[in-house]
Amino acid sequence: MADNWKTSPRGKALLVIEAILEQGAYTNLALSQQLSNKTLSPKDKALLTEIVYGTISRKISLEWYLAHYIQDRDKLDKWVYNLLMISLYQLIYLDKLPAHAIVNDAVTIAKNRGNKKGAEKFINAILRQFTGKPLPDMTSIKRQNKYYSVKYSLPVWLVKKLIDQFGKDRAVAIMESLFVRNKASIRVIDPSKLDKIGQALDAEPSLLSETGLIKSSGHFAASDYFVNGDITIQDESSQLVAPTLMIEGDEIILDACSAPGGKTAHMASYLSTGKIVALDLYDHKLELVKENANRLGVADRIETKKLDAREVHHHFEKDSFDKILVDAPCSGIGLIRRKPDIKYNKDSRDLSALQTIQLEILSSVCQTLRKGGIITYSTCTIFDEENCQVIESFLKSHPNFEQVKLNHAQADIVKDGYLIITPEQYQTDGFFIGQVRRVL
Repeated sequence: MADNWKTSPRGKALLVIEAILEQGAYTNLALSQQLSNKTLSPKDKALLTEIVYGTISRKISLEWYLAHYIQDRDKLDKWVYNLLMISLYQLIYLDKLPAHAIVNDAVTIAKNRGNKKGAEKFINAILRQFTGKPLPDMTSIKRQNKYYSVKYSLPVWLVKKLIDQFGKDRAVAIMESLFVRNKASIRVIDPSKLDKIGQALDAEPSLLSETGLIKSSGHFAASDYFVNGDITIQDESSQLVAPTLMIEGDEIILDACSAPGGKTAHMASYLSTGKIVALDLYDHKLELVKENANRLGVADRIETKKLDAREVHHHFEKDSFDKILVDAPCSGIGLIRRKPDIKYNKDSRDLSALQTIQLEILSSVCQTLRKGGIITYSTCTIFDEENCQVIESFLKSHPNFEQVKLNHAQADIVKDGYLIITPEQYQTDGFFIGQVRRVL
């Protein structure tokens, strides 16, 4: 009977939060494991998802509130503190849920979770501080970066970085946008079917991608269109990458960092007699590329190879490739909206370390590109160190290359010949795309 707490959506939310915060699990994977439970109703699954994503998204804010009533959190069992966080998230941010139900559920979980005598009384006492009285006032925080850190639940270094690069107003707009839930977006494989599939799925055309459809929410993977390979789930910003390569059909293309294969399959859809060599470091990731390719009917145009992209020039001859995509390993800061744990697992030192890797990849793959060939470089981050600075540094050390200036119908994502999409503009992932051409 004591284990019954694990079957409720709030109990399951506690298990997921523990996996994320104590064991380093990824939010989406840890949540998927619990959502696969067939005993949960759709309503319970929605509540579980909301609590998990909300608690992780608002973690720093919740910690600030709790610090007003908890003198030393290190003296608490971690599960007690985590239970307080998920309960406080519901009390503050989910106003449709009755406070007494949230507190009662937390007390019930505490009674049955572990052997911590008195934990339920402590949890009840803390949560009661947040019912029926005003919340502590965040505007009392005097330092600007600390205030934004608490308000938008971002580490101080990340707040400072956003303000330094984008200015305060746009940085605040970016920070606010990260609490807006991700849209569901898909790429339609045959553009001539865009209207038909859009009507069938009640989805609207993307403002960014000519082959994209979007809706505020939806489970596209359950549709027949997905099963039959007519659509694939891909963020709108990611859909902009393959078209920049202007594939004509007969090229030999290198996809240097291909997994999970969304962009690989997109490029392959333009090929007739050409081929893509898709690389990744791990076998299980290359399997994802193959699965994607098989479902979308382009497997015959893709050859996978397990290889570190920094070693490409040791394994392929000069002039091996007509075009190259480097969808580089990066900090992933542009993905915070749908992967909120990212913001707690990075620091500013990561950016310079990643820049070194990104330049090593470019310096290796460029040696296998034929004269006149192009390299598209993309990341799912929004910081200059991993984006335009990488391109500029590469061009300085490779005088036989020049920048190719990219354009887009939406002029607000074009800057200095790069495509730079920040999350508040179109409620997409943050993304960067740049391109260089070998001229000598």
